[in-house]
This record gives sequence, C-alpha cells and structure tokens, in this order.
Amino acid sequence: KSVKPFKTKDEYLYAMKEDLAEWFHDLYNLPVTVDNFFEHLDNGTLLCKHANTILKNTNTAAAAAATTTTTLTYRNSAQIGTFQARDNISTFIAWCRSFLGIPDTILFETEDLVSRKNERNVVLCLLEVGRRGSKFGVLAPQLVQLEKEIDDEIASMTRTNGHSNTPKLQRSGSAASSNNSVSKASKPAPPEKIIAKKPVIEVDMLSLDEMVRLILSRCRCEHQYPMIRLSEGRYTYGDNLTPIFMRVLRRHVMVRTGGGWDTLESFLDRHDPCRCNS
Repeated sequence: KSVKPFKTKDEYLYAMKEDLAEWFHDLYNLPVTVDNFFEHLDNGTLLCKHANTILKNTNTAAAAAATTTTTLTYRNSAQIGTFQARDNISTFIAWCRSFLGIPDTILFETEDLVSRKNERNVVLCLLEVGRRGSKFGVLAPQLVQLEKEIDDEIASMTRTNGHSNTPKLQRSGSAASSNNSVSKASKPAPPEKIIAKKPVIEVDMLSLDEMVRLILSRCRCEHQYPMIRLSEGRYTYGDNLTPIFMRVLRRHVMVRTGGGWDTLESFLDRHDPCRCNS
C-alpha cells in the first residue's frame, strides 16, 4: 500500500505542544502558551524545576523509609544560548536517563532544544516524562490522562472477553452503540459506517463522532475511505478489524497509535489510498 510522509505533521506536533504548554501552565502557574512554549524551555530551568517536582514527590513517598533523593542543582538565571543554559538542559537529560529510565531512543539532545534542530524529539520526550512522572503522583498532560483512560477501557474489555488481549470484533456483530444489546435469535445490527456526504459547519461544541464525520467529509471521492464506529471513541478503518481509539483534545481529533498519538487528518494521510496518492 502506498504510504507517504506526514502532510499534516505540523498539526499533530502542534496538538502535543499545545497540551504540554497547558500542562506546564497548570503545574507552575506560568504564562506558557503553544506560541512561546520553547522560549520557556530554552535555558533549561523549567525542565530542571520539573525534575525536582518529581523528586520532591519521590522523597515524600520514601520519607517513611528515611531515604531521600538528591535534587538537581541548576542555574536559575542562565541566559538562553549560554553554556549555563546548555548545562541545565544536559543535566535534565542525564536525569531523565538515570532516574526515570527513559531510553536514548526517546531522549532529545541539547542542540535539539537550544538550536530547535528537532522540536519533535523534545515534545515526545516531555510526554514520556509526563507519563513516568505521573507514577509519582505528579499531574500528567491531558494526552497521558487519555492514555490511562483508554488502557482502562481495554483492560475492562479484556476481562469481559476472557483472556484475549484485544477486543473480539465482527464486522456484522457489533452494534453502533455499546449500550445496544442483541439477542442470539435476532440478526445483529451492523456497526455504523461513517459517511458524511454533506458539508458540516465547524463549531466549537462538536462531539467526537461529529468531528470524525467532519474530517471524513472533506474527501469528495465517490467511494469514501470506510471508518466504522463501534462505540464511543472506538472505530475500525479500511479493512482492518483491529479497533483504534480516538479522543478529542481541544479542537483536535487524536488517534491512539501504538505508544503515541496522531491527529486523525495525519492518520488518514497515511492510510487512505486516495490521500496517499494525491
């Protein structure tokens, strides 16, 4: 199958950066926005401050055992682009590796942040920091909270379906809503195939399913790429019977893909043959 690079990679990076900006704002009451996000990280002080927040929670949990973890020492007044700023960032990266156990494949390099050489690496690493920090009771980014929600949903379905690791799916055996029950004697209703043939007005208060329909409606092909709603936030696509999970993050429809996230537009760019060939 033809696969092309992300056409909407800026959008999915923007969505994650927006989430991280709000996360830092909520944690430290700083005027961090998606537009000035990297400006607040450039000298490394906020990164080291967050590391110490996690360490403080760790020390609180370990107080009964009379053990403490040394906090990070950093230069709070380091100027952007200076040796001190680079040293702060390097200290944070080394701490991520040694304390949080984040592998080098996920870590970013100092120049990725200082020179903005690879913003994507920085964003993905900070999401991982959010995941691992949440285990110590530190507030997690919204995307990480959504991951926990999906993991709990999968665990619940696994218990319901027995020992299977994935939900059992049948093309014609799942109702459009998980609240619908079908007796064995009756013919099961097919899942709801999403085809939006008419333009939809984009507003702020759309449900997840309405947002999915809106995005699919932008394709004017005679045969639209099939996407079937199994239940709230759970869909199949194309000929693939394995479900994907979607959630709304502000104005973005996010798709859970393996260990990370993608926007629905970017996901379709990689899987819809029409978009791949355009």
